Amino acid sequence: MPSKVRVYGKAQNRTVLGIINAYLVMYPHATKEDLDKAFPSSELLNRASGMKDFKSLFRTPEEWQKDVSNQGLWFSESDERLKLQDGKEYILLKLWPKEAFEDMVSHASMYGIEVAKFEQGEKGVKGGYRLEYLNGYVPPVVATKKSPIWLWILIGLVAIAILLWLLLGKSEPQPKTIEKISEVEKVVIVRDTVYMKEIEEIEKNFNAAKFEQGKADLAEDAKFVLHDLAKVMNKNPEVKLKIQGHTSAEGDAAYNQKLSEARAKAAVDFLVEQKGVDINRLSYEGLGSSMPKIAENPMAPENRRTEFIVIE
Repeated sequence: MPSKVRVYGKAQNRTVLGIINAYLVMYPHATKEDLDKAFPSSELLNRASGMKDFKSLFRTPEEWQKDVSNQGLWFSESDERLKLQDGKEYILLKLWPKEAFEDMVSHASMYGIEVAKFEQGEKGVKGGYRLEYLNGYVPPVVATKKSPIWLWILIGLVAIAILLWLLLGKSEPQPKTIEKISEVEKVVIVRDTVYMKEIEEIEKNFNAAKFEQGKADLAEDAKFVLHDLAKVMNKNPEVKLKIQGHTSAEGDAAYNQKLSEARAKAAVDFLVEQKGVDINRLSYEGLGSSMPKIAENPMAPENRRTEFIVIE
């Protein structure tokens, strides 16, 4: 099938989230049953993730809440949830190691969805993805329900009242305004803003300021970087941030989990206590070695990192 939509993403799991959303754009009336048929939980994914009890890649928020021990393995934020036309919401599995990811990319091609290489997709998609329509493809428009006739009558009466007020009133002439007409682009951009690029650069600098091995104390270089992050957040008061700590697979998994959480918390505490950032704009979590950046090499030093994720 000729490609209709291309997904650009930086991380494997975020790219999968983009694939599912591309499918929902192409098939806006899809139900949960349609999603399960289109993207079955394959044996390959079960083997790769080690979670053989997952019968579906999608869960309701209620199912996710009940499974406390595995909550970190799902896209749980409100802006990450899949919103169907029937009004129901579902949460997608977040754990996508290399083999399972490649299987999903191959599977998506059956629906005319292709995935750009990561080096092509990195710019402007930090923490997210974007969709591009190809070969003249235009997604279907979802028909909306017709408004009841009484509503149109009411709108008409209001319009007449406003017209009479303008004709009979003696208001001062208003200066002419210039309307700005923007052309609607066919490319859907997710989280592509100036401050996103600033935060991405700050994240790189923060990771360059290494923690001492086995400790969660902030180095002076790290504090200097967080000072820049506070400036960005103060300049953009609508920004909310989640700070995630990650480790490689070296050492004890339980210890790595606690250490990654302590390091993320240390960054949040510094921003709140030293820089006055509103605590309601910040959250943190430690994921230990559960989400390696380089899945094929869990011991790689690149897996030891801190991520700044913008919540929009």
